[in-house]
Parts: sequence; structure tokens; C-alpha cells
Amino acid sequence: MAVLINFKICDNAEECSGIEVCPTGALAWDKVNETIVIDNEKCISCGMCEKECPIGAIRVAHDENEYNEIKKEIDDDSRNTKDLFVDRYGAAGISDFFKIEKDEIADKIKKDCLTLIEVYNLDFAECLLKSIPIKELTKDFPDDTLYYKADVDEDFKDYEVSELPALLIFKNNELLGHIDGYYNIDSKNDMLEKIKNVVNK
Repeated sequence: MAVLINFKICDNAEECSGIEVCPTGALAWDKVNETIVIDNEKCISCGMCEKECPIGAIRVAHDENEYNEIKKEIDDDSRNTKDLFVDRYGAAGISDFFKIEKDEIADKIKKDCLTLIEVYNLDFAECLLKSIPIKELTKDFPDDTLYYKADVDEDFKDYEVSELPALLIFKNNELLGHIDGYYNIDSKNDMLEKIKNVVNK
């Protein structure tokens, strides 16, 4: 009957996997308004978009009662988009504060302090809600720790990176090590442990 999206937890990105799998075009990207749009006239309630959404933001209602229940759940959801839109590992950059260009990396690592540089590819960025906030990755390190995000080509191999996204860890212009691959919020502790191991080795 209808598709509903909880935009309180959806990062509303053009790369939405729900759009990719929709067989009828009921879900689409509006380039003018830069948002996901729903055309429920086209929806056949197949549920493919709901299954594909990694965070459960897309829901499919098969009748009016189910529609009303889902709408009430979304309306009552206490989460807020301002909590969602913070910079996170492996997700698209939100704030210009963290963003640098690939050719700026060499300058940023010259500082004496611990410097973490995330290299990622925007075309393969993950959903915000399932990604680890940067502040949670840096909270156990000195206050002068720096963090930057650089969008790079998918074939980026500098610093012996084997998989994107990757976190490069520097101090005093020296690469201490790197952590390759995506870690979601459920594997946050694993990533924190790996970062500490690199920093303390």
C-alpha cells in the first residue's frame, strides 16, 4: 500500500540502497530538492526497500491499519536528526571542519600531536546511523588529538592501505599504523582496541 521513511534516522542520501532495489521507481532521488521522494502510486508493497535498509528507516505498510501504526511509531520516535548528523567513520563527511583534500594529508601530519586521518570514498559511504561517531573514536586520547576526513579515489593505495575506508594514525610526521575496512557501531570496541594498539605499540 505505502512506503514510509523515518527521516529522524535516515541520512537521506542519493546512494540509498532502497532506491537501488525498488523495481518500480516508487523510491527515487529528487536532484532539485536533494531528498528521497516516495511515489506510492508506483509502490507494489514488495518490501525490497525495507529489507535493504540497514537501519530500519524504510517501512512498508500493507494496509491502512499498518500504515497508521508505522506512522505513529515514526511520530513518537524521540530521536532527532541533529543527533544523527554528526561526522562518523566510514560515512559521508558532514562538517567542513574535518574535511581535507587528499593532497593536504602531508601537511596535516606534520603536527607534534596525534593525528588521525580517515580516507574514504564517497561513492561507498555507509549510513550515518550505523557508523561510529568520530568523537567516540577520539574520546580516550589527548585533547589536542586531530581528526580529518579525506574523500579519495576507490583505488587509493598510499600508506599501504588495502581497503577503504581506512584510518591512518600519525604522530610527529610518522605513520604509526593504519586500520583498514569499515567498522560499524556494533564493532566500535574492536576498532577502539585496534586504535589503542597502534598508538601504544
